Amino acid sequence: MKIKSVLAKPFAGYIYKSIQKSKLTALSDQEQILKQLLKTGRITEYGKEHNFGQVNNYEEFKQAAPIRDYEQIRPWIDKIVEGKHNILWKGVPMYFAKTSGTTSGVKYIPITKESVGNHFGTARNAALCYAAETGNTRFFDGKLIFLSGSPELERVGGIPTGRLSGISNHLIPKYLRTNQLPSYETNCIEDWETKLGKIVDETINQNMTLISGIPPWMQMYFDELMKRTGKKVGDIFPNFNVMIQGGVNFEPYKAKIFESIGRKVDTIEVFPASEGFFAFQDSQVADGLLLNTNDGIFFEFVPAAEIHNENPTRLSLKDVKVGENYALIINSNAGLWAYNIGDTVKFVSTDPYRLVVTGRIKHYISAFGEHVIGEEVEQSLLQTAKEEHIHITEFTVAPMIQQGEGKSYHEWFIEFEHKPADLAGFANRLNENMRERNIYYDDLITGNILQPLKITPVKKNGFIDYMKSIGKLGGQNKVPRLSNDRKIADELMKWTEN
Repeated sequence: MKIKSVLAKPFAGYIYKSIQKSKLTALSDQEQILKQLLKTGRITEYGKEHNFGQVNNYEEFKQAAPIRDYEQIRPWIDKIVEGKHNILWKGVPMYFAKTSGTTSGVKYIPITKESVGNHFGTARNAALCYAAETGNTRFFDGKLIFLSGSPELERVGGIPTGRLSGISNHLIPKYLRTNQLPSYETNCIEDWETKLGKIVDETINQNMTLISGIPPWMQMYFDELMKRTGKKVGDIFPNFNVMIQGGVNFEPYKAKIFESIGRKVDTIEVFPASEGFFAFQDSQVADGLLLNTNDGIFFEFVPAAEIHNENPTRLSLKDVKVGENYALIINSNAGLWAYNIGDTVKFVSTDPYRLVVTGRIKHYISAFGEHVIGEEVEQSLLQTAKEEHIHITEFTVAPMIQQGEGKSYHEWFIEFEHKPADLAGFANRLNENMRERNIYYDDLITGNILQPLKITPVKKNGFIDYMKSIGKLGGQNKVPRLSNDRKIADELMKWTEN
């Protein structure tokens, strides 16, 4: 055992104990965070416009600060870009995390001196909780890879700006720098396929112990490793034993990834975004991700069905219920106030507060009033694939609207590892699993408003080719599970087997 793994043990124990304590004080911590946010918010332009000086509790805050998405807070962001101070938070942001939206184009999410620790510290805490619970600190001695965007930053309004994963590269502490791969130069390569080849060049002969990234891009890395060597990833890297993943639900990718590795490795799931690091897997045995309740973010929750209402119900943490689907709203020390991040979550426990991500508000199908969400399609496909012993590479679902009663249906675009011998039978079973999970969908099938779903097989690497065609291959980009229109579906037709 080397020095890093030895030193990690007491530090992991210390962090683990502090997180156990925070579980007991989640509600009081949230109250205190709101007070602290309002104290700073009162000196900002946003706070003055919204009378934060008169706000003393959550009920008053809800009246003062309406829920907004990025497009609605953009006027304040534009002022920061113009060089103005004390707009959403004191001073100016330390960074802008640059991301893209479907309606807003490029988005600039502020990261402040106060909020920057949330992004890196939570990732560190997730790894240390794992180390404390399992006793495994060996991965600190080997090479660690973080599949991420370019760390090269531009300046917008004088503020360093780049992808969150690229910014995070600048925040990795010195004691991990010697372990980190790939090289800075390789990380700066924009073209994903070129970058992937260089990553394989730099890691294929190294003692890789931890690999982190978004599951579909980790799978591409694994595919390239196996193509080069003819070996399973676990044989190439015999000491590889921990994988950190997030950004999408891991379950649809799990079977294929473990098959590529050739053995099981421990996984740590995280829930980060440009707006903050919201939750992480603190236990290898408990379900769900622990909500990050004491790190500069005050959380609100809106019943997902109400998020588009003019005056939706807004709940603080103390009023959430297990099993309900909520839109996640955040208030943070990055200067985001009543900000709708676009994700939906469901609590699996309130003692402690653990949740799962159920989808995106804008990723749904309700072309016929069925209100289908990401969690339902993922679980239905996973169950069917498990029953049929089939591995899924990638998928998305869209409505096919056709004139005449009983002619419309949901079209599933699925890239199989190996296509089922009986595709019609697979589709029938998938349809039944969907009917069991969504009563509205079941009613539409029963009432002959919808036909049973249809599957359109996608060619091998078809989703990769599609993402490449729209300039979103690699990095933090992912394929939406659901669309309420045919934009993605119509483009995907270029890569189907039909």
